[in-house]
Amino acid sequence: MVITTEHELAKLKEIGRLCAQAVETMAKALEPGITTRELDDIGRKLLEDNGAQSAPETCYQFPGATCISVNEEVAHGIPGDRVIHAGDLVNIDVSAVKDGFYGDTGASYAVPPVTREVEKLCRDGRRALWTGLQQVKTGKPIAGIGNAIGAFAKKNRYTLITNLSSHGIGLTLHDEPKEIPTWPDRSERRVMEEGLVFTVEPFLSLGAEWAEDGGNGDVWTLYSDPRALTVQYEHTVVATRNGPLILTLAA
Repeated sequence: MVITTEHELAKLKEIGRLCAQAVETMAKALEPGITTRELDDIGRKLLEDNGAQSAPETCYQFPGATCISVNEEVAHGIPGDRVIHAGDLVNIDVSAVKDGFYGDTGASYAVPPVTREVEKLCRDGRRALWTGLQQVKTGKPIAGIGNAIGAFAKKNRYTLITNLSSHGIGLTLHDEPKEIPTWPDRSERRVMEEGLVFTVEPFLSLGAEWAEDGGNGDVWTLYSDPRALTVQYEHTVVATRNGPLILTLAA
């Protein structure tokens, strides 16, 4: 989507803020003993109390309001009876729609006690996101996002999941431009235009380079290949002449 009016921007800011508030509220409730379904219920309530609906449910009939992925799960984890334990690494990904406009954000959280390795992975996951965000500006190449994140990952001895990409968003959950790489991709030739709305969401890993389904009848949950802890941090942004305008802030 490319924003053309102040009304569109206001609506995108509204849904972006609700998505961020849902992630923040769920993260505050994250503790040993809670199930992923209970976490999901918290996110659902915040969205629905504010007139928003789950985008995965609305668009794809996903079996939950939010995606909650734990440890070996990289993305699209289904909320259910899984109990969160001390030391778990949990990714909370919230996308929603209100008044026809979509927002999408997410973050990874380590449940104490946290090892130094996992603490560093989370910190560097946030740094990887901001490294990519710094490349967002009208007229700049989209490839610059993945190139910058790739250089950061290589310098700090991480890998990137290269089959889970960022994406356009706005009037649908997955809008144009499709499949924005957050890794170096020589085939990427597109340029950011003023008002372009999209996500930036690198998957930084301790060794994995691919996300694969786990079989067993679950067509949603994706796992790291090879198995390795992976974090994802995500914002929805607008490309402007002054840089990125972040839509998914809680306040």
